[in-house]
Amino acid sequence: MAILTLPFPTTTATRPPRQPIAAIMKQPTPTLPRPKTTYSMTQEKIEIFNSLEPWATTHLLPLIKPIEKSWQPSEFLPDPTRPEKEFIEEVRALRQHTVGLPDEFFVVLVGDMITEEALPTYQSILTLCDPNRDEDFNKNPWSAWIRAWSAEENRHGDLLRTYLYLSGRVNMAMIEKTVQYLIGSGMDIGVENNAYLGSVYTSFQERATFISHGNTARQAKIHGDPILASICGSIAADEKRHENVYVKVVEKLLEIDPNDTMMAIGNMVRKRITMPAHQMTDGHDPDLFKHFAYVAQRLKVFTGHDYIDNLEFMIGRWGLEKLEGLKGDARCEQDFVCSLPPKLKKLMERDEKKAKDQQRLKFSWIFDKEIII
Repeated sequence: MAILTLPFPTTTATRPPRQPIAAIMKQPTPTLPRPKTTYSMTQEKIEIFNSLEPWATTHLLPLIKPIEKSWQPSEFLPDPTRPEKEFIEEVRALRQHTVGLPDEFFVVLVGDMITEEALPTYQSILTLCDPNRDEDFNKNPWSAWIRAWSAEENRHGDLLRTYLYLSGRVNMAMIEKTVQYLIGSGMDIGVENNAYLGSVYTSFQERATFISHGNTARQAKIHGDPILASICGSIAADEKRHENVYVKVVEKLLEIDPNDTMMAIGNMVRKRITMPAHQMTDGHDPDLFKHFAYVAQRLKVFTGHDYIDNLEFMIGRWGLEKLEGLKGDARCEQDFVCSLPPKLKKLMERDEKKAKDQQRLKFSWIFDKEIII
């Protein structure tokens, strides 16, 4: 699931110039200039990660759930090996549970599923970061984690895709085209080849996904679909465990290399954590990701408040306000990141007071039905 991006002011003369403040939820967010750096992981930083391999083996790899103890998509879905009549009854029951789900709910669910389905891109990006490269295969705990993480994540898209297919509520052909477009487009999330930046990015992204799937599960239950509630709840539990891994990595980096780790956190926050599905399109709507995010905001599946809560959580979990001894730019980044949540809250409050015209938009995923964004 995607984190909604929010505009924020810069704070010092050394920062990029102020951008016009766009309406938080209804207008495109201005983009800060991004350096064209693509290779920023120095040999010194690679050696720091290499020195952490024993720690990663002891503290991170045990968080991989053994395959034999992992849930599999088929456990949540009608069993095709049963007699035909029983299988059809199970499919009919699944469809009946979806009756109470509004069309806009399916827009959010499809967007979540498509984001999960672009997993090959995410794995490729992370394995390009030093020192995650796969040359050592299972000897490298970083690459071993990424492969195991990918294998666990792969079940999410498979399960949601099959559920949506059986529901009969969505246009699978347009969804499949969107997945193909997204994988073909790749992504630019601003992590360069740098595992410092990658660890910060995935900490925020995995927590956002945990929150959004958890909110989706609660809404599915309210609307009378216990099957979908169980599906999304199980996915959320995976995302929480994955979040814990990446957060632990950043914690460890702050412990042994606080200055450059704080710089990495500030770097990613200034980029506003561009989410992996930001280039989503169905071939017709070039702003499909933005429109999907608007619907998620309106349904309170993932909101600007969740974005701010996510940032506040990381500041507290990593103890950023209490970090001492930072030097120069790292101290500036500490001040910037720690002072950002209240500024964003004021922006949110200001924009929520403004009257917003409701717009209706057709989504190909639900057979071009119009919904409010």
